[in-house]
Amino acid sequence: MSGWSRRRLLGAALVAAMGPLAAMAPPSIPPAKAATGEWPFRRGVNAWPWFALTREFPAPRTDYDWPPFQSQRPVPTPADLTRLRAAGLDFIRLPVDPGPFLAADAGRRADLMAMLGAAVEAAVAADLGVIVNVQANGATHYWNPERMVSSTDAPEFPRYRAFVADVAGMLKDMAPGRVALEPVNEPPQDCSSEAWPKVQAALLTAARGSAKDLPIVVTGGCGSMVRGLTALDPAPLAEFDPILFTFHFYEPYLFSHQGAPWMREPVYRALNNVPWPASAGSLEQTLASVRARLAEDTERSDEAKRAAYAETEKVLKVYFDAQPDRGFIDGYLAQVSDWADGHHIAPGRIIMGEFGALRTDARYTAAPNPDRARYIADVRQSAEAAGFPWAFWNLFDGMGMMDDTTRALDPAMVEALGLRMPPT
Repeated sequence: MSGWSRRRLLGAALVAAMGPLAAMAPPSIPPAKAATGEWPFRRGVNAWPWFALTREFPAPRTDYDWPPFQSQRPVPTPADLTRLRAAGLDFIRLPVDPGPFLAADAGRRADLMAMLGAAVEAAVAADLGVIVNVQANGATHYWNPERMVSSTDAPEFPRYRAFVADVAGMLKDMAPGRVALEPVNEPPQDCSSEAWPKVQAALLTAARGSAKDLPIVVTGGCGSMVRGLTALDPAPLAEFDPILFTFHFYEPYLFSHQGAPWMREPVYRALNNVPWPASAGSLEQTLASVRARLAEDTERSDEAKRAAYAETEKVLKVYFDAQPDRGFIDGYLAQVSDWADGHHIAPGRIIMGEFGALRTDARYTAAPNPDRARYIADVRQSAEAAGFPWAFWNLFDGMGMMDDTTRALDPAMVEALGLRMPPT
């Protein structure tokens, strides 16, 4: 979920799926274990910010305070993990910021590795599978994707690669078959980049050097978006089996990222009350909410707000003209299915590793808003219909399913995800 600034607001994002890529010779990939029920990765949730939200020192320093993670961040307890399993989830995806590990001295790094190992063991003890995802923070001034995974010549790539090998070695004997490693989150390279396949191959080689049988999750470039996966040639990856594949899904971003403060494009900060499906609301209602939100924006000048409103109005007209709905989602995921069919990859090996949407800000709406639950239900059902496992983003925060303080599960999210409310 890091590095949102690379995602551009494209009119094409409101158009149904691109045509399938030309057929390619299928690689020699063994049948999917997921198809026979051996993989425990079917329905999951991302457990951010368990190993995120850091306390790095400002430049020119490149290290972190100790402990490196913010103490007030929400962290799942063993009881929380047990309730997630009782709700019907079978795995967590555990994002891990590599910065604190790479910046630490040997003693503190050993402590951090022990913390990570204990987190994996706690999830396994709750009968949950675990995908450990190395997720560099794009907002960090030094230990960011550009410095670590932009290419094999990136200044900190050797240390990042060694960290991936170390994590693989730690995980290899922990609940074999129930734990996997995802070496990179949302690669920053373009979809057709020649750099990303080299980076991924080098990381997979390092991981395999430490753990020959550990399941590894691979992805395409372009932020792990659908078109990144469909541009990926899986044939060279067959030597690293067992592997799974992943992509992330937040289309259309005008809905899923409405009001997102981390998006650099000014239009997103003004958005609010965007309906799902588009037919559930109107352009006039949404623009009224946008105006209300802009009126309370004290950070931007009047001129900047006028420009943001004009751009927002323009893209919302595109949104309502396109009328996206469940069919829009099915069209996107059909691209993944076509890619999988063309390469003889069972859908159970392709995990939708992130999907979700921000809550609408209730201050700028006239009534309770059910759109987020409808969207999440549609994405989840489309993925399941295609045979893809999924991991919801997120457990906590504005896109979460559990209250940070009370730890109460959101009934609307539980229902949208096809889960059940566990006993209290």
